Amino acid sequence: MIEVENLAKSYGPRSAIHGLTFQVNKGEVVGFLGPNGAGKTTTMNILCCILPASSGTARVCGFDIFEQSYEIRKRIGYLPETPPLYQDMVVSNYLTFVAGLRGVPKKQIAAAVDRVLEQCHIQDVHERIIGRLSKGYQQRIGLAQAMIHDPEILILDEPTIGLDPIQIIEIRKLIQELGKAHTILLSSHILPEVTQICQRVIIINEGSIAAMDTLQGLNASLRHSNRLELRVRNAGNGIVERLQALDSVSAVHPDGPNRFFIESNANTPVQDDVARLVLEHGWGIEELKPLAMSLEDIFLKLTTEEKLVTPS
Repeated sequence: MIEVENLAKSYGPRSAIHGLTFQVNKGEVVGFLGPNGAGKTTTMNILCCILPASSGTARVCGFDIFEQSYEIRKRIGYLPETPPLYQDMVVSNYLTFVAGLRGVPKKQIAAAVDRVLEQCHIQDVHERIIGRLSKGYQQRIGLAQAMIHDPEILILDEPTIGLDPIQIIEIRKLIQELGKAHTILLSSHILPEVTQICQRVIIINEGSIAAMDTLQGLNASLRHSNRLELRVRNAGNGIVERLQALDSVSAVHPDGPNRFFIESNANTPVQDDVARLVLEHGWGIEELKPLAMSLEDIFLKLTTEEKLVTPS
């Protein structure tokens, strides 16, 4: 659905993005992550045919961004970080207006407006003036305008910014539902949100791709050791020393009297040895589980410690 190859954008001598190559397949929900100024919004604007690229190629739904931008615009819905709202318009009138701009047939406009009002949970404010509504409501109206023409692809830049916790949960559920019938490219600074919603992530740093894979794939490629969390009922004297004495254990980090984080070589399973040791000494296992890197750990490692290109 989205094919990008060696995409670049420069503003005079400053390069905003360079050498971007990635794909988003039909039906995928892909997280597009990066620090502020990394080039995420620039890339999204190019894919939406708002900005021209300096070089490289990109195709959206099979159409070229340089030669067939009108066809692309008909097939995408875009929610920028600041929603494109007319503050003095009534919500339903605004959505009716946008539907007309988007080419929705006149006989279908009313049904399209009703659909997005319900999907975005804004039926109760459909007769209100947009500028008098809260930031959360305005964000949901922005999402509604992106969906009004039922596009094949949704490109969402910080879709839950400014929403309260209940609204965030509602929008996440909505995006998950939309992901069953739409291809979605989602930018967000809320990393747990990306973990919940997205099947794959693309991390961009300083204008180039730092990593691209599933969360599990990134975890496997970045982790150089295994980590376990151990909780016991009765930690005896010398538990740390006994755990560290195991051949496969490289380090033990206590976290309180009965909780320990155990590191071992990535290629050496250690759970059985730890469990056997705990049982032999009667410490009592309450919990023994492997710990995966969080998306936050992965993001910080890639954007502050090193660069890794992991094609997928």
